[in-house]
Amino acid sequence: MNILDRIVADKHKEVELKKSLIPIKQLEQAALFDRNTTSLAHALRNSTTGIIAEHKRRSPSRAVINQKLSVQDVALGYETAGACGMSVLTDGKYFGGSLDDLLLSRAAATIPLLRKEFIIDQYQLLEAKAYGADVILLIAAVLSREEIKSLSEFAKTLSLDVLLEVHNQEELEKSIMPSIDMLGVNNRNLKTFDVSTDISKQLSSHIPDDFVKVSESGISSIEAIKDLKQYGYKGFLIGENFMKTENPGASATEFIKELK
Repeated sequence: MNILDRIVADKHKEVELKKSLIPIKQLEQAALFDRNTTSLAHALRNSTTGIIAEHKRRSPSRAVINQKLSVQDVALGYETAGACGMSVLTDGKYFGGSLDDLLLSRAAATIPLLRKEFIIDQYQLLEAKAYGADVILLIAAVLSREEIKSLSEFAKTLSLDVLLEVHNQEELEKSIMPSIDMLGVNNRNLKTFDVSTDISKQLSSHIPDDFVKVSESGISSIEAIKDLKQYGYKGFLIGENFMKTENPGASATEFIKELK
């Protein structure tokens, strides 16, 4: 069983437990549930930089990235830096995140927030809406075409943008449907954790122009972004590069300034 299989198996147990503790009605009554969402896809289409900055404390590939910072400070820092959106990891066991990180980020910033999570159930979309997310991530590697369709269509009923993540052409082909807003290519192989932007380049010509193209993982230089822009990418998800510094907001400010 690889790391992705383990995460998903644990996620099924976690979601079942949460469903038994917090009923859907309670999520629907949350103060943020009826909030008007902000489109990340729209922000990326109209941006010259396209940076989606991430809050991530740790990961299976890197034990600790940054445990010391307050998520509100990071959110405010990213917004001030001019990021198009912020990705907030909410998985606890493997990434050290939580839904409270999403809530605190929402309290601190107005930019679109992506709930970065291993989504396998509609219940998690209701959680995302209740905790202030604007965008949800669907990972093609862990979902069938039917699951991608039902989850993305349900997300649309909640006015949530959908970022669909793929790792290869087979995943991409099963994922192309009207209920997806952004197609993200993860440059990290989820089985080996090796990283290369070549996969983004290889898949770019297979992504229809209806979708905003996003390149994720392993992007640490201005040169890499300028290179990927030539392949039609409008969004660039950057996590570790900012989070491993003392002040992610300041790092993002410097990076975005240089990119402009």
